[in-house]
Amino acid sequence: MRDSSSGENHLLRALGLAFGVAVAFGAMIGAGILRTPGGVLNHLPSAPLAIGLWIFGAIHALVGANVVSELMTSVPRSGGLFVPARAAFGQTAGFLIGWSDWLNMVAAVAALAIAAGEFSAIMIPRLRGDEALVGAMLIMMFFAINWRGVREGSRAQIASSAAKGLFLIILVALILFLPNSPPPPAAPPPPLSRAAAPVSLLGALVAYQLIFGVYSGWPNAAYFAEEDVDPGRNIPRSMFLSILGVALLYLAINGALIHAVPIERLRESQLPLALAVSAVLGPFSMKIIAAGAVLIVLGCLNANIMVGPRILYGLARDGLFPKFATRINDGGTPGVALVITIALSLLLTFTGSFEAIFLVMGAFAVFPMLVADASLFKLRRSQPALRRPYRAIGYPVLPAIALALDFGLLVSFMVTDPMSGVSVVVAVALCIPVAALAGRRRTRLVAEQ
Repeated sequence: MRDSSSGENHLLRALGLAFGVAVAFGAMIGAGILRTPGGVLNHLPSAPLAIGLWIFGAIHALVGANVVSELMTSVPRSGGLFVPARAAFGQTAGFLIGWSDWLNMVAAVAALAIAAGEFSAIMIPRLRGDEALVGAMLIMMFFAINWRGVREGSRAQIASSAAKGLFLIILVALILFLPNSPPPPAAPPPPLSRAAAPVSLLGALVAYQLIFGVYSGWPNAAYFAEEDVDPGRNIPRSMFLSILGVALLYLAINGALIHAVPIERLRESQLPLALAVSAVLGPFSMKIIAAGAVLIVLGCLNANIMVGPRILYGLARDGLFPKFATRINDGGTPGVALVITIALSLLLTFTGSFEAIFLVMGAFAVFPMLVADASLFKLRRSQPALRRPYRAIGYPVLPAIALALDFGLLVSFMVTDPMSGVSVVVAVALCIPVAALAGRRRTRLVAEQ
């Protein structure tokens, strides 16, 4: 929507609490929850320890939301976490966070599209070999929805999030309350297998990285602060409510799996939910899980397609990306930024694999959070009079805990997956000179006005 008096583009202030919960809930619940419970147990010696890590993951997300709530309601501008990072540490830090955050969203869209194509091929075998094409078609479907406008994207997000939440609740109920036949016994593990090994720091770190990846997406509501009718109230509520809801659902899923399937079978299963449902519904369980997985992935796909252009729009508005990316279409969508995001996502979808793309996403997800944590402390000192509709609970202790957790997690990603560390270093190396050039361009434009 264009303001004719100023000649500037403006986002529509048309979103509320329901959308905020849906976009965070929808981003968190992805295909990962179908796979991750078995992988987590494979790195840990006992089910109670795994449940404890799932609870810890929710606590980690809540202390992070406590920080992001203050930051994004104090500076309620489109662009996400790069906005407070730029306000706290300057242009280079802001560009670095915006760049890595946007790349993470683009990679997420591609990975989700590939996953949707793979699950579609399980449902419809004749699609095998065309998984990337199916994923690209789904990307284009959500591109069309969001091109029409922010309200259309919001409705799609609310509907898809509600549908996949209901699907998972039904699965849990089926596993817990319907009679089932036990799955065939697993082959006994070798004497020195990980399943029988005591807990180790490395195993716990890898298990927690998987859990962190499944919870990631909870900050998504904050990316729409400028489009929310009451960001001071709705942004914190959206994040806290979605995290608590997802945590309860994840605990229910893990509890149902542990109740219905022997631990040894869960450890070796790539799709533990399908294993559990097969004992209730028989041979059609895989197609049911595949259909549900497509539904689950679609909600994540729409959420990331909505978030990515907001980051690029914010960067362009602050002079850190070409100005044409600030153009807003009549429906309130950053149209040019949407096209650029979709184009790069499609390129990754056709040239990458799910595993290759997913490997580099973890560090890109935690790095912006680490800088956001530090931004809270810097802004509290440098701008004490800044209006803060929400003030972080337990300051400075709880924000310091969030900072320590995110720093430790980033280090663990670099230790257990060096490629993640290389990706972050490369992103930093690329961003510093580009940010310097953008800074000179911005200074020149300001001088010319």
